[in-house]
Amino acid sequence: MATTATVNKKSLWGGGIAPFKASYGKLMMWFFLLSDAFTFSGLLITYAFLRWSAPAYKGDPEAFTFSTEYWPIPEKVYEAFPGLHGVEAPLYFVGLMTFILILSSVTMVLAVEAGHRMDKKGVVKWMLWTIIGGFAFLSCQAWEWSHFIHGTDVATIGDVVKNGIWMENYEIIGANLNFNQYGPPAFAALFFFITGFHGFHVFSGVLINIIIFFNAANGMYERRGHYEMVEKVGLYWHFVDLVWVFVFTFFYLI
Repeated sequence: MATTATVNKKSLWGGGIAPFKASYGKLMMWFFLLSDAFTFSGLLITYAFLRWSAPAYKGDPEAFTFSTEYWPIPEKVYEAFPGLHGVEAPLYFVGLMTFILILSSVTMVLAVEAGHRMDKKGVVKWMLWTIIGGFAFLSCQAWEWSHFIHGTDVATIGDVVKNGIWMENYEIIGANLNFNQYGPPAFAALFFFITGFHGFHVFSGVLINIIIFFNAANGMYERRGHYEMVEKVGLYWHFVDLVWVFVFTFFYLI
């Protein structure tokens, strides 16, 4: 006699019942962030290996000068501030950038909280401030890149390969993927790649935030009866901020 198995559909997840009390969209966002975390971890581990395998400066920090022979002291590289030419302000500017990004994470929290209360005006207001914070961070990063590429007033003497020709005792000003005024070429390459990769994430986040902002302003989420999209983009934004904390620690402090 044939038997029929009874399946309790409520015990399975077919898209209707959320596992771990998370919706399908949130779960996919967590998967994406997990994969992205592995990528950033690989980059930072690579930086750590190259950093500690390269020769370090062993002299008096006050007498430090840039050389391609050893890894630079970070606060000697990042000591410029817009409008304060010639003034040593070690890590002041990157500290400001970090403060702006963390502040934008706070405004994102307030946007999510307003969404829980179905406060449309609150969501729109705090999303707008988050977008402004993202643009401010990107503007700061663009200035930092420009300064890094332009270089300081005093050239570093080193050996470089320029246009396929080995050149000794060459005056190096600024940094690019071929040579670097501030230290070994790997230092500049890692700076451009890691901070550029993070900057791309911030740029992508700002674009997504703009879309969510207009959707919220048009009342789309109010008509849906929830602001879950704000929560999902908020997860991404907090992740970008968290990654920056590690980038800041590895690249600027160690």
